[in-house]
Amino acid sequence: MRLIPAENQCEDASRKKEVVGLWFQLASCERSIEQRLRSHLSENFAVTLPQFEVLNELDRNGAPIVMSRLSEQLKVTGSNLTGVVDRLERKGFVKRFRSSSDRRIQRIGMTSTGRATYANIAADNVRWISRAFMGLTDKEIAQLRKLLLKVSLSVSKSLT
Repeated sequence: MRLIPAENQCEDASRKKEVVGLWFQLASCERSIEQRLRSHLSENFAVTLPQFEVLNELDRNGAPIVMSRLSEQLKVTGSNLTGVVDRLERKGFVKRFRSSSDRRIQRIGMTSTGRATYANIAADNVRWISRAFMGLTDKEIAQLRKLLLKVSLSVSKSLT
């Protein structure tokens, strides 16, 4: 067992307290933005954040996608995704396509109504997010992105 000098232990404890505080601050900031975005999407477009995320993923994919792959990409369970897709289908935003060779396989694709709705929401989302970060300069945004990437890489490396 390696002994750590008392002065280093104090510095280590202080650093741990500081990074835990930073983590809570990041989590609080993310929750605040997400809560406001959820309200904005609901009030202005009558969609939930999970519905918007599904539409975004379908748009990004560009073609109908198998439910299981969509579930993996969104990092949600199949049962959660099924409910979201059901509601999007009732709104006319998505359509299910069954495989002719295997009826268990379903592909999900956007309808023309879904594509038009998503385009409006996505354009608004860009404006909304831009306003959320208007208190930062371009330089600060670049610094923050760099720092968050560094944290992400550190998490990937140290917590695996």
